[in-house]
Amino acid sequence: MGHASIGETLSHTLRNGMLVLLREAHSAPLATSWLWYRVGARNESPGITGASHWVEHMLFKGTPHIPGRDLDRLIARNGGTFNGFTAHDFTAYFETLPADRIDLALQIESDRMINALFAEEEVEHERTVILAEREGHENDPEWWLNEAVMTTAFQVHPYRNEVIGSRDDLLALTRDRLMSHYQTFYRPNNAVLVLVGDVDAPTLMTRIERYFGDLPAGPPLPPVSWREPEQQEERRVVVRRPGPAQYVQIAYHAVDCRHPDFAPLLVLDAVLSGAKSPAFSGGAQTNRSARLYRALVETRLAAYASSSFRPARDPHLFEFHAMVQDGHTADEVERALLTEVAALQQNGPRLDEMTRVIKQMRAQIAYARESVTNQALLLGMWEVLDRYTRADTLLDDIAAVQAEDVRRVAQTYLTERRRTVGHFIPL
Repeated sequence: MGHASIGETLSHTLRNGMLVLLREAHSAPLATSWLWYRVGARNESPGITGASHWVEHMLFKGTPHIPGRDLDRLIARNGGTFNGFTAHDFTAYFETLPADRIDLALQIESDRMINALFAEEEVEHERTVILAEREGHENDPEWWLNEAVMTTAFQVHPYRNEVIGSRDDLLALTRDRLMSHYQTFYRPNNAVLVLVGDVDAPTLMTRIERYFGDLPAGPPLPPVSWREPEQQEERRVVVRRPGPAQYVQIAYHAVDCRHPDFAPLLVLDAVLSGAKSPAFSGGAQTNRSARLYRALVETRLAAYASSSFRPARDPHLFEFHAMVQDGHTADEVERALLTEVAALQQNGPRLDEMTRVIKQMRAQIAYARESVTNQALLLGMWEVLDRYTRADTLLDDIAAVQAEDVRRVAQTYLTERRRTVGHFIPL
């Protein structure tokens, strides 16, 4: 496949172990810098859930060289935007700036990789902020249902925990514990720096060496050795709380993103509820041609119904979510969802459906590559999950999927034994 618009990616590892990925893209006078750390909720044990997300907050509070309140001003004055986020498998920070100002991103990130302050009063302030953020989520019935389904589907793997952490852990975590999490995981040997934009890669690499090359590598990283035992029977959970409607969530144990069945499962997801953006931030478009929409929304059983399957480092879930329409029940919606699963297991997708879905997926991937920011996001995300080259080869994997592969993965993974079913019933 020719991707004429996408330059080749230059890859280089600094002597302290930090991987640098550079890609020239001269479509606009912009550049984006993404710094990824291989740490997230997946690296947390009971007692410190939420530590990665809290540490991410603390990196916006400044260093001895750049006080936190100056970060916003510096980036804004230079015409840029910046942010950070935490997920189960990684934490990332980005700055998108006019290309001639990109050194500002390198200066900020190399500084806060080592010198974040964690002032006691700032730690306490963020404790309040994060507890309030969690309380905000707790007003959402789907959040309650999801938390219950995750802790039921995953008995041991940290994927069972919310990225934000449990309330009890957020109340108990100390500054020292957060600092030790930071000093363990926020080190060059656990980081990937991705730059894409209107830059000259070789001269930029020299400047990156200057900013990052002398930073000390961290200690050996604690291995993540959780193995989720194979589920032997269907599990069910019912959440009863105040809420506007009934909701259904069904989760099946599936595979990690390196597994050969990953691409067929992505296609299965698209057949059920439409192609999604490959950048995890992209929500599903309401896809009126997709099976769940026609079977549940057009028939007025559900206000919405969708499936989801995301790339993850360890085996994750293939999920269904639906909001029950007034006059119907969670049981009816669950039956309708399982009927759609059974139809695909018996007959697989139709050929015209496969053609349409693969075309939609191709379009989503093309849209996701239009901005330099998203190109860097995809390169970094795939590097921390597998290899950065997947950002460019995923399309070929998807195009190779046949209708029979989709039927086979539906039969293999969407089985009663592998599923956890959750209902939210308003009090």
